[in-house]
Amino acid sequence: MADEKMVIGAGTNYPLNGKLSIPNERNGLIPGVILVHGSGPGNMDSKAGNTYLFKDLAEGLSEKGIAVLRYDKRTFVYGKEMKDDTRMSAKEETIEDAILAAELLRKDSRIDPNKVFIIGHSFGGMLAPRIDTEGGNFTGLILMAGSPRKFEEIMLSQNDDLLDSLNWFLKMIARKQIASLSAKFENIYSLTDEEAKATKVLGKYVRAYYFKEMGEHPSSNYLRNLDKPVLILQGEKDVQARVEEDFESYKKILVDKRNATFKLYPNLNHLFMPSIYGNILKAQKEYKVAQNVDKQVINDISDWIHSIA
Repeated sequence: MADEKMVIGAGTNYPLNGKLSIPNERNGLIPGVILVHGSGPGNMDSKAGNTYLFKDLAEGLSEKGIAVLRYDKRTFVYGKEMKDDTRMSAKEETIEDAILAAELLRKDSRIDPNKVFIIGHSFGGMLAPRIDTEGGNFTGLILMAGSPRKFEEIMLSQNDDLLDSLNWFLKMIARKQIASLSAKFENIYSLTDEEAKATKVLGKYVRAYYFKEMGEHPSSNYLRNLDKPVLILQGEKDVQARVEEDFESYKKILVDKRNATFKLYPNLNHLFMPSIYGNILKAQKEYKVAQNVDKQVINDISDWIHSIA
């Protein structure tokens, strides 16, 4: 395997450093994959504590004859410049760069332009069907620990999980904060775009428009219209995406789709690594333990990609 330096969006206002992991042995054109980050700023390796989800996927899949393109997330590199932009949405944060990355792969003479896939993790998994529709034009989609729910619903349910693990005094304080946040979210779809851009919902910078724009493009709508292969993966001990609300909901949405494959992994967490604590309060502590993506996950993704003619 060789890592080649790449630039996604060269010539745009937001060029991003990336790496293309290319298999050493190639017989003819090979399949290619782009990796799309979860929420928040992330580097090209998707570093969280002492774990490197995207680096593991790139190394594992390239050993199995698949080229993998990963890159720094726009907010990781340009977060300071972007934080005051009231128009910021998932489009500017993630979607545009993913489409540029897919175009870059298709232009590579070593890669089969008819076998370019997307792997979206978490937030990236939520967006993958929209990225595909808005210009990604992938051969197939792999959604890792994604969700068909709205982003604000996931945030509120994670807050509820945190609430359950607090003592009575902290619970009392947190309950008021969650109720306040919930009230803000309830109102966002009645706002005009301009009102939403002027309304802060989280901290100093996150505006209602970010959630409104994303909520008006629900993943479930894109999935119902999907007529290409999709692979849905989740760890059973994931404390950030839920088996019942997310993995099982994907099954219901895609129930009539013969092109959908589902894999649930016992004892794996949100990063598809062995679960240690199984507690959302200890997620950051868990990620400080150096671990790697479970080999079975890499094998399953590789087998699925190679099975698609």
